[in-house]
Amino acid sequence: MQGQLLCAMEQDREEMKHGHSRSRVRAYDCRRRRILTGGVLLAGVFILAMLTPSAATAEGPLKVRNQFPLLIPVHPPYLESAEVRDEIVASLSHSSTYLTEASKQWAVGIDIELTELNIRLKKRIGDRNEIGLDVPVIRPSGGFFDVPLADWHNLLGAGDYGRHNRPPNSFLYQVLFNGNPVIIPKNDRSGLGDLRAAWKVKLHDAGPVVSLLVDAEAPTGDARTGYGNGSYDFGAALLLDAAFGRTYRVYANAGVVSPGDWKGYQTIPLRAFGYGGLGIEAAWWERFHVIVQTVVAGSPFPSTGIREIDWPGVLLTFGGRYSWQKNSVEFSLTEDPDTAGAPDFIANVSWSYGF
Repeated sequence: MQGQLLCAMEQDREEMKHGHSRSRVRAYDCRRRRILTGGVLLAGVFILAMLTPSAATAEGPLKVRNQFPLLIPVHPPYLESAEVRDEIVASLSHSSTYLTEASKQWAVGIDIELTELNIRLKKRIGDRNEIGLDVPVIRPSGGFFDVPLADWHNLLGAGDYGRHNRPPNSFLYQVLFNGNPVIIPKNDRSGLGDLRAAWKVKLHDAGPVVSLLVDAEAPTGDARTGYGNGSYDFGAALLLDAAFGRTYRVYANAGVVSPGDWKGYQTIPLRAFGYGGLGIEAAWWERFHVIVQTVVAGSPFPSTGIREIDWPGVLLTFGGRYSWQKNSVEFSLTEDPDTAGAPDFIANVSWSYGF
């Protein structure tokens, strides 16, 4: 096990040339790719903005959360609306992550694609309260995106941070602490994640809507294979929705998560982390809305000496939502502009029904 991980890391080290470290080259190439990708997406948004707007009711942020494999079991937050709703959501996300790094105590090898189906139920109680339940099912695998990703990187002229050293769509997911495994994930195996229960209460609804969200995750996912962390996690956040005319609506969140320890093959103490999020929904057409949002969250891990784990994760998401009657379908693409604490990309499609 350790030999396979060290072999993958050794292949990455062979990329060092002319005295430049692989980490610096990788960070430069990754940021270049993020800038180019973001520029393409922003250009599309501005082109859409030139068209004639049509006012409609905003429906909330995109239903995307961080799928970084080491964070998905540790209560990664959504960007949430302050409004209360009766709603059922089926959200399907697919992400790709590549990371092979080691420090004095830690060795991490991740080359996987992760698929998550999350069923979210929300029910209003009166006019000011909402209760919710999330039921996630997670499946890590070797995936199928390596070749299209390589073509995309070649098109942009950006590096792939060492992914080409491994066979396409191969599975690597190992986390070692002091030479021993913390988790032993299974390839192409679906598993239940940690169930999440939430309560939201409106604090203010004259003008900007302000709400308090309190939630908890139960240890229903297997901590030894990485579907959960084996402990209860708790979170709290202030949510704000502000309308700008009938066309634009801004969402802002600020919160904290207090996770329990990761109880895998070893127990790893985790620490509380803060997060913040900001999004804007533009109702430029009656049925189709454009949404851009970002969420920044700290790391729950003690210092590992690996930048991609220790630094805050940043998600930058572009997407749209089409609504009809009580239904809506949304799609989005998420990038990690800082190349730390987040997957290389997340593709998401969600269906919602208001009742």
